[in-house]
Amino acid sequence: MSTTVLEKKNYSDAEIAALNEKYNPLNVRERITELYKDFDVNEIMLTSSFAISSAFLLHEFSQVNKEQVIYFIDTKYHFDETIAYKEQLTKLFELKVKSIGAKKIDNDFTTKNKTWEESPELCCDVNKVRPLQMTKEHFNVWVSGLMEWQNDYRASLNIFEKRNGILNFYPLLDVTEEERETYIREHMLPFHPLVSKGYNSVGCKYCSSPGNGRSGRWNNHVKTECGLHL
Repeated sequence: MSTTVLEKKNYSDAEIAALNEKYNPLNVRERITELYKDFDVNEIMLTSSFAISSAFLLHEFSQVNKEQVIYFIDTKYHFDETIAYKEQLTKLFELKVKSIGAKKIDNDFTTKNKTWEESPELCCDVNKVRPLQMTKEHFNVWVSGLMEWQNDYRASLNIFEKRNGILNFYPLLDVTEEERETYIREHMLPFHPLVSKGYNSVGCKYCSSPGNGRSGRWNNHVKTECGLHL
């Protein structure tokens, strides 16, 4: 986590609108390059789940700024394939990755009670949302790889959004599924190992199964988001 004493900023609606107007016409590489002109690296928190789309975003950032730290939320419930993929991309792109997670007592509670079965919302809140909320306090900008085709909620977003005290930046927002896959192939990047097994969205092992888009997440629940981005 950044040790720099950060001045927390409150961006006005007009400032956010100006950022969106500036960044909308740019491609992904241009957006990331411009980000470091408008913000200091110490202000920026980049998160990755090392899931299906991660190679795209992480490769782009590795080409622009090697100093950027990537935060990985370790719920302790990830597939072994996801951990192996994280290690593979970290080495391949020479990434600076830091893991964050729930307090052991809280994670032990959700494990003992299998909270993901009866209350996936609570399980995500304990193991994802709360640990990230503590980390967010140290930054002004949060970067993540959301894309608008993934679900209706994400389709409603802008490249820059102010939510819960931080400015969100989604440089891949308007990238199509086809463009994502083309990029990964053209740059000869590895796909997540579970893609070959029919997974098109990968989160924790208890709440992910093969399926189209995000249809394999939280089966038998109306839940479509873990809560991090709401």
